[in-house]
Amino acid sequence: MAPILEIIGLSKHFGGLKAVSDFDLTLHEGDLQGLIGPNGAGKTTVFNLVTGVYPVTTGDIRFEGQSILGQEPWMINQRGIARTFQNIRLFPNLSVLDNVRVACHAHGGYSTLEAVARVGRYRAREREITERARNLLGVFNLLGRQDEVAKNLPYGEQRRVEIARALAANPKVLLLDEPAAGMNPSEVGALMDLIRFIREQFRLTILLIEHQMRVVMGICEQITVMDFGQVIARGKPEEIQNNPKVIEAYLGRGVSYRTAL
Repeated sequence: MAPILEIIGLSKHFGGLKAVSDFDLTLHEGDLQGLIGPNGAGKTTVFNLVTGVYPVTTGDIRFEGQSILGQEPWMINQRGIARTFQNIRLFPNLSVLDNVRVACHAHGGYSTLEAVARVGRYRAREREITERARNLLGVFNLLGRQDEVAKNLPYGEQRRVEIARALAANPKVLLLDEPAAGMNPSEVGALMDLIRFIREQFRLTILLIEHQMRVVMGICEQITVMDFGQVIARGKPEEIQNNPKVIEAYLGRGVSYRTAL
């Protein structure tokens, strides 16, 4: 099967700083992979390169067999790559429903003139968009919160709204940047179940960055480890957790995985 997303020799330099160097990663349809590494390893930079936030210094990013280099973030989103952010980026003063509706408009299907005049396809599509947003909130058990202002929700629920908003764009590939950050153990367990569920329900390919090893080791089928902008290891969870290079990157020399636990 051809890869759905292929990152080849990717590098990003900020002046003399090499944030990412010669990074490779392949995702096939239905994969659930993890990208881990110490703080500053370059993980979020990879996400920013894939989604067009940063221009690439060297290398290529191919989605469904075609290069997406040079495309704007909104174009990449419309093609089928969506993401969440390390720091939640909801519209804080909009309702929960409107936060999700905003993303549905990427596939609005009516013209600016129709929107201004509220004629033609506008009313029918707006009803469809609202219904789709409500359905997504139902999946995330947030329908009862649809009229609340997003900033008033607990942290864990804001995370769920952000994921629902990403799914509203009908992605094929979902990039999750530290989805468990700030969550308590109970919320983390629910998040793991949710990620498994949405992969099956929405037929997604998922790549996640995460520092909580419980999440990474519990749901990822393959893990790529970065340090100082480079890949230092790649393999299944049981291979990664006992890899000396990985343990050294996180904890220094002379520390075993059992000691780390």
